[in-house]
Amino acid sequence: EVQLVESGGGLVQPGGSLRLSCAASGFTFSFNPMSWVRQAPGKGLEWVARITSNDLTNYTPDVRGRFTISRDNTKDTVWLQMNDLRPEDTGVYYCNRPAIPLPWGQGTQVTVFS
Repeated sequence: EVQLVESGGGLVQPGGSLRLSCAASGFTFSFNPMSWVRQAPGKGLEWVARITSNDLTNYTPDVRGRFTISRDNTKDTVWLQMNDLRPEDTGVYYCNRPAIPLPWGQGTQVTVFS
């Protein structure tokens, strides 16, 4: 059974940091690119960052220089290090495979507040 389990969200003040984790199982993680996406309150899904199977990365301009996506294929895990958080980063964050999504996990809530 394919599973994606996100964790690491929380409440943080502007300028703070969080590290999100996504534990994957049930598919050949190392062969697949992975992405983080987010959903702000009342809005649709927004792509945030992507990492290929061989660690090439790209980011939406809003987070470039503040967020870092990484992975460990021996642990079937992808992370999103988020620094200098802003209120507009608030939302539920999900990991998934880009282009051909897998069943969605529950996501992890990130709330940035003053």
